Amino acid sequence: MKNLDQRNQIIEYSLKLNSTNLSPLRSGNISLRGIEDDKEGYLITPSGKKYETLKPEDIVFMGLNEEEENDASNKPSSEWRFHRDIYTNKKEAQAIVHAHSPHATAVSSHGKPIPPFHYMIALAGGDDIKCAEYATFGTEELSNNVIKALENRSACLMSNHGQVAFGKNLEDAFELAQEIENICHQYIIALRLGEPKILSFEEMKKVLDKAKNYKKG
Repeated sequence: MKNLDQRNQIIEYSLKLNSTNLSPLRSGNISLRGIEDDKEGYLITPSGKKYETLKPEDIVFMGLNEEEENDASNKPSSEWRFHRDIYTNKKEAQAIVHAHSPHATAVSSHGKPIPPFHYMIALAGGDDIKCAEYATFGTEELSNNVIKALENRSACLMSNHGQVAFGKNLEDAFELAQEIENICHQYIIALRLGEPKILSFEEMKKVLDKAKNYKKG
């Protein structure tokens, strides 16, 4: 039995990828953990379709133990693999947003983590934002690199590619992706003025403790 509410929610946030310029045209992808026909898995945006044309039946359901079917008429996003692996490795992940947002993609092209030049770095879960090593899109190697960069984190950059964020629901994951894009924008501006001051490990530890309650206030 198809979950229309979840499918429509994915379409709603896919359209927001475009309207907020978080990811233009067909780029990026969104998924939501779910159960269909008594099978545990996730719903994900399809491959190659503009978000403005999406219909509920276009959203693809994948089991957590499934591989993509080569002969399937409605193929999942080419990045289904790291979505599946995040859900498998991160029990707290209920929704995932992957975006080719302009500033995050620009920063990712340097293949380096973002240091704690601003305390909002803590929203991703650590004292920096990791950058997954580059690998060809859709590959197992890329998925492995993303999982490594997400260790103790809920978001990371993907070298020469973009960013990925997860959360307890789609609103939470999408908001975190927006925060990451904003942080990357600020970091680019800061670098134009020279090397920014970096907050200490001790200060970031205090911030991380406070960040646990940030969205509760």
